[in-house]
This record gives sequence, structure tokens and C-alpha cells, in this order.
Amino acid sequence: MRRAYFSLVDRLPLPSVRAQRIIAFLVILTQGGISVTGAVVRVTGSGLGCPTWPQCFPGSFTPVGVSEVPVLHQAVEFGNRMLTFLVVLTAAAIVLAVTRARRRREIVAYAWLMPAGTVLQAGVGGITVLTGLLWWTVAVHLIISMLMVWLATLLFHKIGEQDDAVSVATVPAPLRWLTALSATVLAGVLVAGTMVTGAGPHAGDADVARLEVEIVTLVHLHAELLVGYLALLVGLTFGVYAVGRAGVTPLKRRLHVLLALVISQSVVGIVQYFTDVPAALVAVHVAGAALCTAATAAVWAACREREEAPGAEAQSPLRAFGNRV
Repeated sequence: MRRAYFSLVDRLPLPSVRAQRIIAFLVILTQGGISVTGAVVRVTGSGLGCPTWPQCFPGSFTPVGVSEVPVLHQAVEFGNRMLTFLVVLTAAAIVLAVTRARRRREIVAYAWLMPAGTVLQAGVGGITVLTGLLWWTVAVHLIISMLMVWLATLLFHKIGEQDDAVSVATVPAPLRWLTALSATVLAGVLVAGTMVTGAGPHAGDADVARLEVEIVTLVHLHAELLVGYLALLVGLTFGVYAVGRAGVTPLKRRLHVLLALVISQSVVGIVQYFTDVPAALVAVHVAGAALCTAATAAVWAACREREEAPGAEAQSPLRAFGNRV
């Protein structure tokens, strides 16, 4: 099977770095997009629009006309499941692209995480449906999506690097640790956000059991973690500017984008709180969470870069083509 796989890969056109990055960008979009469509499922109460898994209804993979389940709920949930095929397609495409280009092992490993994550998500999605949308299964589903967005963003960054190069730090170690700490706090913000949703009005179905915790308490926890995350990013920004190296310019730009996204996300959250969590803003908030996750991953990736190693000019023609932008 391994020999047949590489035989198939060798028949494919040799993709440039530009083509690989386009595919990797589509991977980010699909991984983040499916979390947004999942939010649409929740706010429309369509979580059990397809009450079985992997089939939509017993004996049918597609919606069927039954009076017990509204057509809208069936269409929304089935549409969310169909997006999975795009996720699978882009995940397979990036694996084939980087394998054909003979990219370094690190990139190939990151690429293989994309289909692996899709399989994991399919399993969690099945558990979510079969357990009647228990709040913590939905929370795990979203957290995995954010993790996949993070990994896909790192993959996109690494594809743009030269393979025959060595990794060097662009900022001092304390700033890299500060970046790692901000990412850890972001993870806490996301987990707290899923708990707010678990205790809130948008369960995905009218009969779903909720998280039995006072929602105001969870909102305060979520907000306090977000303030801490924003404070760390402000401190990181001051630190990067204090370094003043020419090599940190890309990092500065990414920090500007991230700060703008986090502030915008904070505004959306405040509006949600004072307007009784309108359905449309839930999807916007989830999209913002995916954008903040991707932007934080981009900042983390910019803390290191790969510089051309001595003797890199003697690389093979195949590798040289694969590294050409």
C-alpha cells in the first residue's frame, strides 16, 4: 500500500510553494468554517436535524420528509455535515501536495495532522449526536476545531519556509515564553466560552440538558480571562517594540492584526451580553474565535524563522523546485 501511495503521488504535477500555500490557506478556511456552521446549527436549534450518525435518518444518509423534524433543521444540520467533505478534500490535498514536493518531514507531519484531526472530529461529532448534544461533547467539538485552526496556521507558515535552512529565534526567549503564555490563556478563554454556551440559551435543540452553572458567573470568568489575554498581548507588543530588530517587523504586523481582532471580539461579546445573546452574534463570535486563534498561531510562528544553511545551494533540483515561491 505504501508503494502504491508513492506511485500515485509521483504521477501528480510538482506543486510550487505558492500552490502549497493556497491549499494550506483553504485548509485554514475549512477548519475554521466548519466551526462557524456548527454555531449556526446551534443557534437555529438544528443540532438533531439529523438525529442519527453517520446516517441522517435510519436507512438514509440524506434528509427525509418527516413531520417530527422541521425541514429547516434537517437542511442546516445536513449542510454542516456536507462541509465535512470540503474539510476532507482540502486535508487530503495538502498531504498530497507537500508529499509530492518532497518537503521536510516536519511539514509532512503537520499535513498529516489535518486528515487525522478530521477523523477525530467525525468521531466526536458522532458521540455528540448519539448522546443528544450533551454540552461537554459540543464543547470538545469546538475546542478541537480551534486546535485544528492553530495547527493549520502553523502548517501554512512552515510551508513558506525553506527546507534546507536552520531555525533561529527572532525575539529573545522571554518574549517567546510570553507568547506561549498568551496562547495558553487563549485556550482558557475558549474553554470558558464553551462553558458559557453550555449554560446559555443556544443548546442546539430545545430538549438538550444544559450546564447547571449560573451563566453570569461563567460570563465573568470568560471576560476576566479575555482581559488577561489582552493584557499579555499588550505586554508582548511593548516587548517586541523594545527589541527593535529589523527581523521582528513581520511579528509587529501580526501583533497589530491580533490586537485588532481581540478588541473586536471583546466588543462583540459585550454587545451579546447586553442584548441577551442574539443568535446571529453567536456565529460572529465563533468566527472571531477562529480568527483570534489563527492570528495567535501566526504570532507564535513569527517568533522563529529559518535561515539558509551553508551548502543549501547544492540541494537537488527537485527540492529546489519545491522550495521556489
